[in-house]
Amino acid sequence: MKRSLGVCYYPEHWPEEIWPEDAARMVDAGLSWVRIGEFAWSVMEPKPGDLQLDWLDRAIDVLGNTGLKVILGTPTATPPRWVGTKYPDMYARDALGNVRGFGSRRHYCFSHEGYRTESRRITEILAKRYGQNPHIAAWQTDNEYGCHDTVLSYSDAAKTAFQNWLSQKYQSPQALNKAWGNVFWSMDYAEFNEIELPNLTVTEPNPAHALAFRRFSSDQVVSFNREQADILRKYSDAPLIHNYMGRETDFDHFAMGTDLDIASWDSYPLGFLEDRVGDGPAHQRAFAQQGDPDFQAFHNDLYRAVGRGRWWIMEQQPGPVNWAPVNPSPLPGMCRLWAWEAFAHGAETVCFFRWRQAPFAQEQMHAGLLRPDSVAAPGLDEVKAVAAELSQMPDVETAQARVGLVFDYASEWAWKVQPQGKDFSYFRLVFEIYRALRKLGLDVDILPPDTKDLSPYNLVLAPGILSLSDPLLSAIKTFEGRVIFGPRANSKTTELSITDPLPPAIPGLDVTVARVETFRADQPRPLEGCGHAKHWMEELEGNAPVLARSATGAPVLVGDTKVQYLGCWLDEDAMHRVLKNACLEVGLAPIELPDGLRRRGTRSHDIYLNYGVDPVEHDGIALEPAGVAWREKT
Repeated sequence: MKRSLGVCYYPEHWPEEIWPEDAARMVDAGLSWVRIGEFAWSVMEPKPGDLQLDWLDRAIDVLGNTGLKVILGTPTATPPRWVGTKYPDMYARDALGNVRGFGSRRHYCFSHEGYRTESRRITEILAKRYGQNPHIAAWQTDNEYGCHDTVLSYSDAAKTAFQNWLSQKYQSPQALNKAWGNVFWSMDYAEFNEIELPNLTVTEPNPAHALAFRRFSSDQVVSFNREQADILRKYSDAPLIHNYMGRETDFDHFAMGTDLDIASWDSYPLGFLEDRVGDGPAHQRAFAQQGDPDFQAFHNDLYRAVGRGRWWIMEQQPGPVNWAPVNPSPLPGMCRLWAWEAFAHGAETVCFFRWRQAPFAQEQMHAGLLRPDSVAAPGLDEVKAVAAELSQMPDVETAQARVGLVFDYASEWAWKVQPQGKDFSYFRLVFEIYRALRKLGLDVDILPPDTKDLSPYNLVLAPGILSLSDPLLSAIKTFEGRVIFGPRANSKTTELSITDPLPPAIPGLDVTVARVETFRADQPRPLEGCGHAKHWMEELEGNAPVLARSATGAPVLVGDTKVQYLGCWLDEDAMHRVLKNACLEVGLAPIELPDGLRRRGTRSHDIYLNYGVDPVEHDGIALEPAGVAWREKT
């Protein structure tokens, strides 16, 4: 499949007479796609029922007639003020009960039936009008679900919907009481309408209650999106897309992805470095103008899985952003590198945000491909360079990885509800394993928790999973490679109770977690050989062969050649040693990459990317800072 570039554009922000020039310049830059409309509801419908869509008709025609393919967004992320006047209780509330009202964006509660009616109505209006328009080549639903912590709502609408959700799931209060263990602290309920949301309690709520609320909240996002998808499919055959976020885990992206054709995400490497990656000051200084070398790649692989092979970047950072703790310019060459990294991981399209920097409102300090005065910004030349390179190298189909890494949104929710230590984060655990694999030069596939087939892989890692699914357990029985579980894998029921028998209860593996302890970040536990355990340690019992021990002789890794269990969180040195040994033992060929250098294999080439600020040489390849190099596979 030929890869392509695109851009996000807001015709409603600019005089209509410059639209043709903008479109021509986009095509001249090598762009093929343009996304519009996702924030324009108040211009489409300034008053209830007063539809003003002629401007949108003309914008689509101008862009389409220039040869650009249009992605039209449903505008439901920014309901106009009149919608809030009509439904004053449509706004979400935070955990302290404060209204999250009008004045920016994403100001709605997913559970409010009145707002959902308005959402369906405007979606159907656009679908009917543009569903067969030849210039509309794709649709985007809403925008960045979950951004600004907008999944969990503690409104009255959410409470009513949650009570209904519980009644359908448990059928009787007695069944719910038993599942949650409500005999503890006299928390039994006689009726579903007695159940409040799990906020504003004297101390922590029942963890099963809190986890159920997170499952419900995720389901609300999925069903909200499904309503739009169902309407769009009635009128259009164009593919449906949503633009997910980096490290946004409050709803199940796999579940929502089944209703869409393509997954996309919004990649802001510099914005995410301090805001979401979370490494220390030295790491942030080293990669301040490049972004973390693995954070983008992790999400590229995650959203390839969410999209079942089809994925895009809908918004790629082209310069300084406006919302991060600090907002530096990218190192020259990084826009090109980020795009090529995405293509190496299988992206069909990379769209840059945005075409022209806005001179007004909240994002006026957010760079675009053009300055506010329409002069080209530095990122535009890099986009042109990528477009030229794509025309010379169209085949960048992703190679099959030999390593799989399971990621489970429900486990992320469970460990947020019951972390057992301030430094324990499920996302962080999975990401650190992914990073260690990438430093060994390995390609990695992210796998959903209900994966049914592991046969493409030599090695599969499944850390921290709340409760192993039946499909995954069945897949493991016939798997001829190696699976490494833990820490904290299969440690709870789906209702967040300790399992019986005790964890990890993995068939064929004689090991029991007898006790768990967490400890301070400045008190790591040394391991035999090299490295340390950090944050989390399990006391392991049983007759499974011991493969690695702590410095005191306690087992930390047990198992056989097929199934192993890791009972602690490894630091960087220990993680490198354990994973490198595992790869060698299953027939993989890890390589030692210089710091900041990464590679990803396509079917025809290995693509090398230098995230460092210094030139680097490796195996005959020389790369300047922000450099990209291709080596044809033999």
